[in-house]
Amino acid sequence: MEGEVHNFIVVWTIVLASVCYSHTIAKFIPNGKSRFVAIIPIVCLFFKLPLYLTSINLGGTTSFFIAWLANFKLLLFAFGKGPLSSTPPLPLSTFIPLACLPIKLQKYSTFDVEADKRATNSILGLVIKIALLAILIRVYTYKDYLHPKIILFFYCLHIYFMLEIILNIVSATVRGVTRVELEPPSDEPYKTSSLQDFWGNRWNLMVTNILRPTVYNPVRSVMADRISRKWAPLPAVLATFFVSGLMHELIFYYMGRLKPSGEAMMFFLIHGVALSLEIVIKKKLNGKFFVPRIISGPLALGFIIFTSFWLFFPPFLRGNTELKACTESIAFLEFIRSGKLISPTNFTCPLL
Repeated sequence: MEGEVHNFIVVWTIVLASVCYSHTIAKFIPNGKSRFVAIIPIVCLFFKLPLYLTSINLGGTTSFFIAWLANFKLLLFAFGKGPLSSTPPLPLSTFIPLACLPIKLQKYSTFDVEADKRATNSILGLVIKIALLAILIRVYTYKDYLHPKIILFFYCLHIYFMLEIILNIVSATVRGVTRVELEPPSDEPYKTSSLQDFWGNRWNLMVTNILRPTVYNPVRSVMADRISRKWAPLPAVLATFFVSGLMHELIFYYMGRLKPSGEAMMFFLIHGVALSLEIVIKKKLNGKFFVPRIISGPLALGFIIFTSFWLFFPPFLRGNTELKACTESIAFLEFIRSGKLISPTNFTCPLL
C-alpha cells in the first residue's frame, strides 16, 4: 500500500509539472502545429503514467482524469480550442484544476442566489446518495441469495452513486479553493426519454462535453462537405462512440491489466448504431409522430441495462474489480482508524 501511495504522489507531481509546462509554452508558442508538437510528449506521458498505479480507486480515477479527459483537453488547447483556451489566458491557478479535473468554469458571487440553491441541492443530493450507497453495500451481504442479474443491476446503481459522490466531494473542494464549478457527472439519467437524451444530455456529462469538440464536431464538419448536412451527424455519432469505446477499453486495461476483449468497444458501437437509427427515424418522421415519454424512457433504459449486462460489465468485472475495490476501501478505512498503511491484500471482503 505504501508503494502505491508513493507512486500516486509521484504520478500526480509529474502531472502538475506537465500541466505547468503546457500553460507556460502557450506564452511563447502560438496555437497550431507548433504547439501540438510541443504538447504531444505530454499526451504520451499521460497515457503512460497510469501504468504505475495498480489500485482500482487511485489508478482507475487517475487514468480517467489524465489519460482521457486531460489529454483531450490538451489536444484541444494545442489548437486554441476547448476549455483551456481563453482570452485573456487563464491564470495558472485556474488552468491546473481545469486541466486535471472534469470541471466547468463558473464564477459566482455571494449574492448569486442560483449558485447557493445549486450548492444546497448538491449537498442534499450527496447525503441521499451516500445513504443509498450504504444501503446498497449492506444488501451485498445477501449476494448468495440474489439472482446474478439483480447483482449486475446493483452494480449499475453502485457506479452511478460512486461517480456522483466522488465528483461532488471534489466539486466542493475545488469550488472553495479556486472558485470554479465542477461539471456535474450526470443529470438524473433515470429520467431519460431516449438514447439521444441519455448519452447527449444526462449521462457522464464531462465525457460528453469533451467528446463533442474533439470528435463529434470535427467529424460532422468534415462530413458536411461530403454528404448532406442533414445526415452529417450520423458518421459523427459513430465516430464519437468508437472513440468512447476505445477509451473505455484502455481504462479497463489500466484497472485490470488484462488483454482487451473488445466487449466494451462493441457495447459503444452498438449504442452508436442504435442512436444513429433513432436520429434517422426522428428525421424521417419530422415531428409527425412522438412516442410518449412514459414508453420511450423505460425502453431506452431497458436497452442500456440489457447491453450493459451483456457487454459492459463482463470485461469490467473480469479482473476481480469488485473484490479489489472492496479490500482497498477496507484498507483506507483502517488507515483512517489507525493511521497505518496496510496492503489491501491483507484484508478479506466480507461482502463477497
